[in-house]
Amino acid sequence: MIRVVIERQQLNNHIDSFSIKGHANFAEHGHDIVCAGVSAITVGTVNSAEAILGIVMQSQMKDGFLQASVPEALDEAQQAKLQLLLESMIVMLKTIEKTYGSYIQVQEKAKKRR
Repeated sequence: MIRVVIERQQLNNHIDSFSIKGHANFAEHGHDIVCAGVSAITVGTVNSAEAILGIVMQSQMKDGFLQASVPEALDEAQQAKLQLLLESMIVMLKTIEKTYGSYIQVQEKAKKRR
C-alpha cells in the first residue's frame, strides 16, 4: 500500500511537507497504474514548483519513497502560489484514493511548530 502523509502547520493550515511511502501492488512492476499515477502527481508537483514558480523544495527520493518540504524563506506571494499547487496535488491524490482505496491511503495531520 502507498501511504501519503501531508503535514500542515497548525497556525495557518499551510502544507509544510508531504511524504509518500510504499508500493501499491495493484499490478506487476511496470504495469501498476496506481503507482504510476501517484508518482506522476507527486514528482510532477515538486518539479512544477521549481520549473513554474522557481521554488526548490527540499526533497529526498528513492525507490518507493518521496519526501518534500516547503522552504522557510518564501514571501507571501510565493507561499500562496506553492500552497495552491500543493492543494491541487492533494485533490488529485484523493481522487485516486476514492477509486483505489485498497492501494493508497492519504492522511493529513497537523505538524508541531518548528
